[in-house]
Amino acid sequence: MNHVHSNSLVIAEAAKCIGCKACELACFAVHNRDNGVGSTVGTVTMPVVPRLYVIRTDSFTMPVQCRQCENAPCAGACPVQAIRQKDGVIVIDADACIGCKACALACPFGAISLYKAYSGGAELPQPLLQERRDSKLQRKTRIIAYKCDLCRNIEMPGAVAGELGASGRDSSVTAVQGREPFPACVAVCPEDALRLVKVGSGNPLSQHREGMTCDVIQ
Repeated sequence: MNHVHSNSLVIAEAAKCIGCKACELACFAVHNRDNGVGSTVGTVTMPVVPRLYVIRTDSFTMPVQCRQCENAPCAGACPVQAIRQKDGVIVIDADACIGCKACALACPFGAISLYKAYSGGAELPQPLLQERRDSKLQRKTRIIAYKCDLCRNIEMPGAVAGELGASGRDSSVTAVQGREPFPACVAVCPEDALRLVKVGSGNPLSQHREGMTCDVIQ
C-alpha cells in the first residue's frame, strides 16, 4: 500500500485562545525583518500584515490560517502558477504573484489575504500601472497574496525561539527546530492554543482520528 505523506499544519484550540494576537505580531515580525522590523518598539514603519488573523465571535476566539491543503484549490486557481508545494508546505511566490485574487476566492477557509507589497520598509511600486495621488500620477503599489507558510526557511530570532524552552511544555512534545518548519505563532502563544501537527505517513488520512499517527510539535 502506498504511504501518504501529508503536509504539516497548525491547529488552533478555541477553548484556549484568549485573543491576545501575540501570534499575529510574531508572524508579522519574523516575516518582515528585511523591512526593518526588529524586536524593539519604534522599528515598525509599515502596517502590521500577519499571515494569520484572529477572529472573535460571541462564543469563541481563535486564529485562522492556511490548512496546507493536500489538493490546494488556491494552487489550482492561480493562473500564473505562483502557488506551489515545497517541502510539504503550500507557498506563494511573491515575485510571480499578480494579485488577481483567484486564490483568495478559491480558499474555503478565508486564509489568503491580499495586501500591499513592501521592500526595505517601503511600498513596492508596480512597473506599469499608475494612479492619481496628491493631484498627480504615481505608480501604483504592487498587491500580492499573503498566507501562512509555516515559517518555512525562516530563522527564528532568539526572542521567539527562547519561548520554546521557557514555556515548560509537556515532555511528550517534541520540538524539531532545525529539521522542520517551526511557526513563530506556535512558539509565542502564551496559552499553548496553537500546535504544529505532522500527520504520520503510515496511515491513510481517511482513518478515524484515534487511528492516525500524529507528531504534535509545540
